Amino acid sequence: MKKTILTTFALLTISTGILLYFVREAGSVILFSICLMLFIMAIYDSLQRKHSLLRSFPLVARLRWVFEEEREKIRQYFIENDLNGTPLSREQRSLVYQRAKKQTETIPFGTQHNLYNDGYEFVKHSLFPKDHHDVIGDRIVYGSDKCSQKLETSILGISAMSFGSLSKNAILALNQGAKMGGFTHNTGEGGVSPYHLQGGDLVFQVGTGYFGAGKTNDGGKRVFDAEIFQENANKTEVKMIEIKLSQGAKPGHGGILPAKKNTKEIAEIRVVEEGTDVLSPPSHSAFSNFKEMVSFLQQVRELSGGKPIGIKLCVGNNEEIEEMIATFSKLNNYPDYIAVDGGEGGTGAAPLEFTNYIGTPLLEGLLFMNRTLEKYNLRNQIKIIASGKAMNAFDVVRLLALGADAVGMARSFMLSLGCIQARECNMDTCPVGVATQDEDLNKALVVAKKNVRVRNYHNETIKAIKEVVGAMGLNDLSRLKPKHIFRRMEDDSIVNLEKAYERELV
Repeated sequence: MKKTILTTFALLTISTGILLYFVREAGSVILFSICLMLFIMAIYDSLQRKHSLLRSFPLVARLRWVFEEEREKIRQYFIENDLNGTPLSREQRSLVYQRAKKQTETIPFGTQHNLYNDGYEFVKHSLFPKDHHDVIGDRIVYGSDKCSQKLETSILGISAMSFGSLSKNAILALNQGAKMGGFTHNTGEGGVSPYHLQGGDLVFQVGTGYFGAGKTNDGGKRVFDAEIFQENANKTEVKMIEIKLSQGAKPGHGGILPAKKNTKEIAEIRVVEEGTDVLSPPSHSAFSNFKEMVSFLQQVRELSGGKPIGIKLCVGNNEEIEEMIATFSKLNNYPDYIAVDGGEGGTGAAPLEFTNYIGTPLLEGLLFMNRTLEKYNLRNQIKIIASGKAMNAFDVVRLLALGADAVGMARSFMLSLGCIQARECNMDTCPVGVATQDEDLNKALVVAKKNVRVRNYHNETIKAIKEVVGAMGLNDLSRLKPKHIFRRMEDDSIVNLEKAYERELV
């Protein structure tokens, strides 16, 4: 095969040379140049020692890399159907696009879902449904009795995505959209950038790297710095503080910002060296046990002037979670909210093992957190935010029924910006300018258009939530309970989630 390929290119080149000798036209020159280039490439492939496939099949084997490079797009556009795409199906993505653009979102000819599949979930409607305009409960007040600057906002908010992971135009559009729609925008652990300060209600997240809240000490360790933190925490736009213990996509692992995305501007904001991989440590240096954590939370509360303080985590060791809640109760000091991230959470970069095999899935984690807070009589003080692949109204209704007070959404808001699920977030090659620091790609994202779509997606989803709840005969989102969600079981029986999770709810 190899000899055949080389002989073919050799003959083609010689033939083209002879043709060029007799017919001296511009087209012949171009053809000859192309053939010569391909011939040289084939010779190089057959002689190089790095890739076995190229040595056996010079030039032709390069098609493998072309198809591999475009595999994700080919699968999305030509192979997957509306329901089997991962991590988000075409049906899910299309719904976000339609709501963001305020296009028709109705579907014809019935559902594509198999209603008789094991695990299929649904709600039951009432013969006396409520008008969605009369349904309440889409606003929430953050702030326990330890908080002096309570915040009222929407039950839907933009989950943590940092400047660095996302482009500056993406951050601008998200924050401006949050301002237009009256909902929160979490900074992610990359600190507060100028692009976050557009008037949207900011949740300033403090991760283990203390970006925007600390510095590197003489020993090369990232440490909390009260002065640096206070400067950002007391900005007018910052409404809440969130201490990140872990995240669902990589629990027990620190954040990752690839070197190619660590620009000069980002390095200055994070106070790190430009062009290097930025790896957050797996745990906080400011505290090492729950008693110290409570002291740190109190310090942060005081430094921020009494703003709501939360912690974010993915549920792991149940005994540790219970010990943490017990410590809050014993010391009579606690955060104003706990953001529960599910193991199915997304991220721009994470090790495969952490993404696929570590961390409790959201539904089980949420149930356990809710039950534990109730056990220690703290449920009326501490709000719960649930986060993990919530895309549509049913996703939100189910989480609210299982104990969440609010829902954080990340990938859905990325889609509202125009994300096409290219899955190149960690490569700095996002083709639509959402998750890249490439200036040319970033310019493709027009802030003045995308901020409106962010607002639209939020508002249309809130409307859809009210419509679903109204159809159930309820007029208040706070009345949602596990008994309102039904699931088809393996034995073909149908039970509500109160029954399905009977052990977790006890």
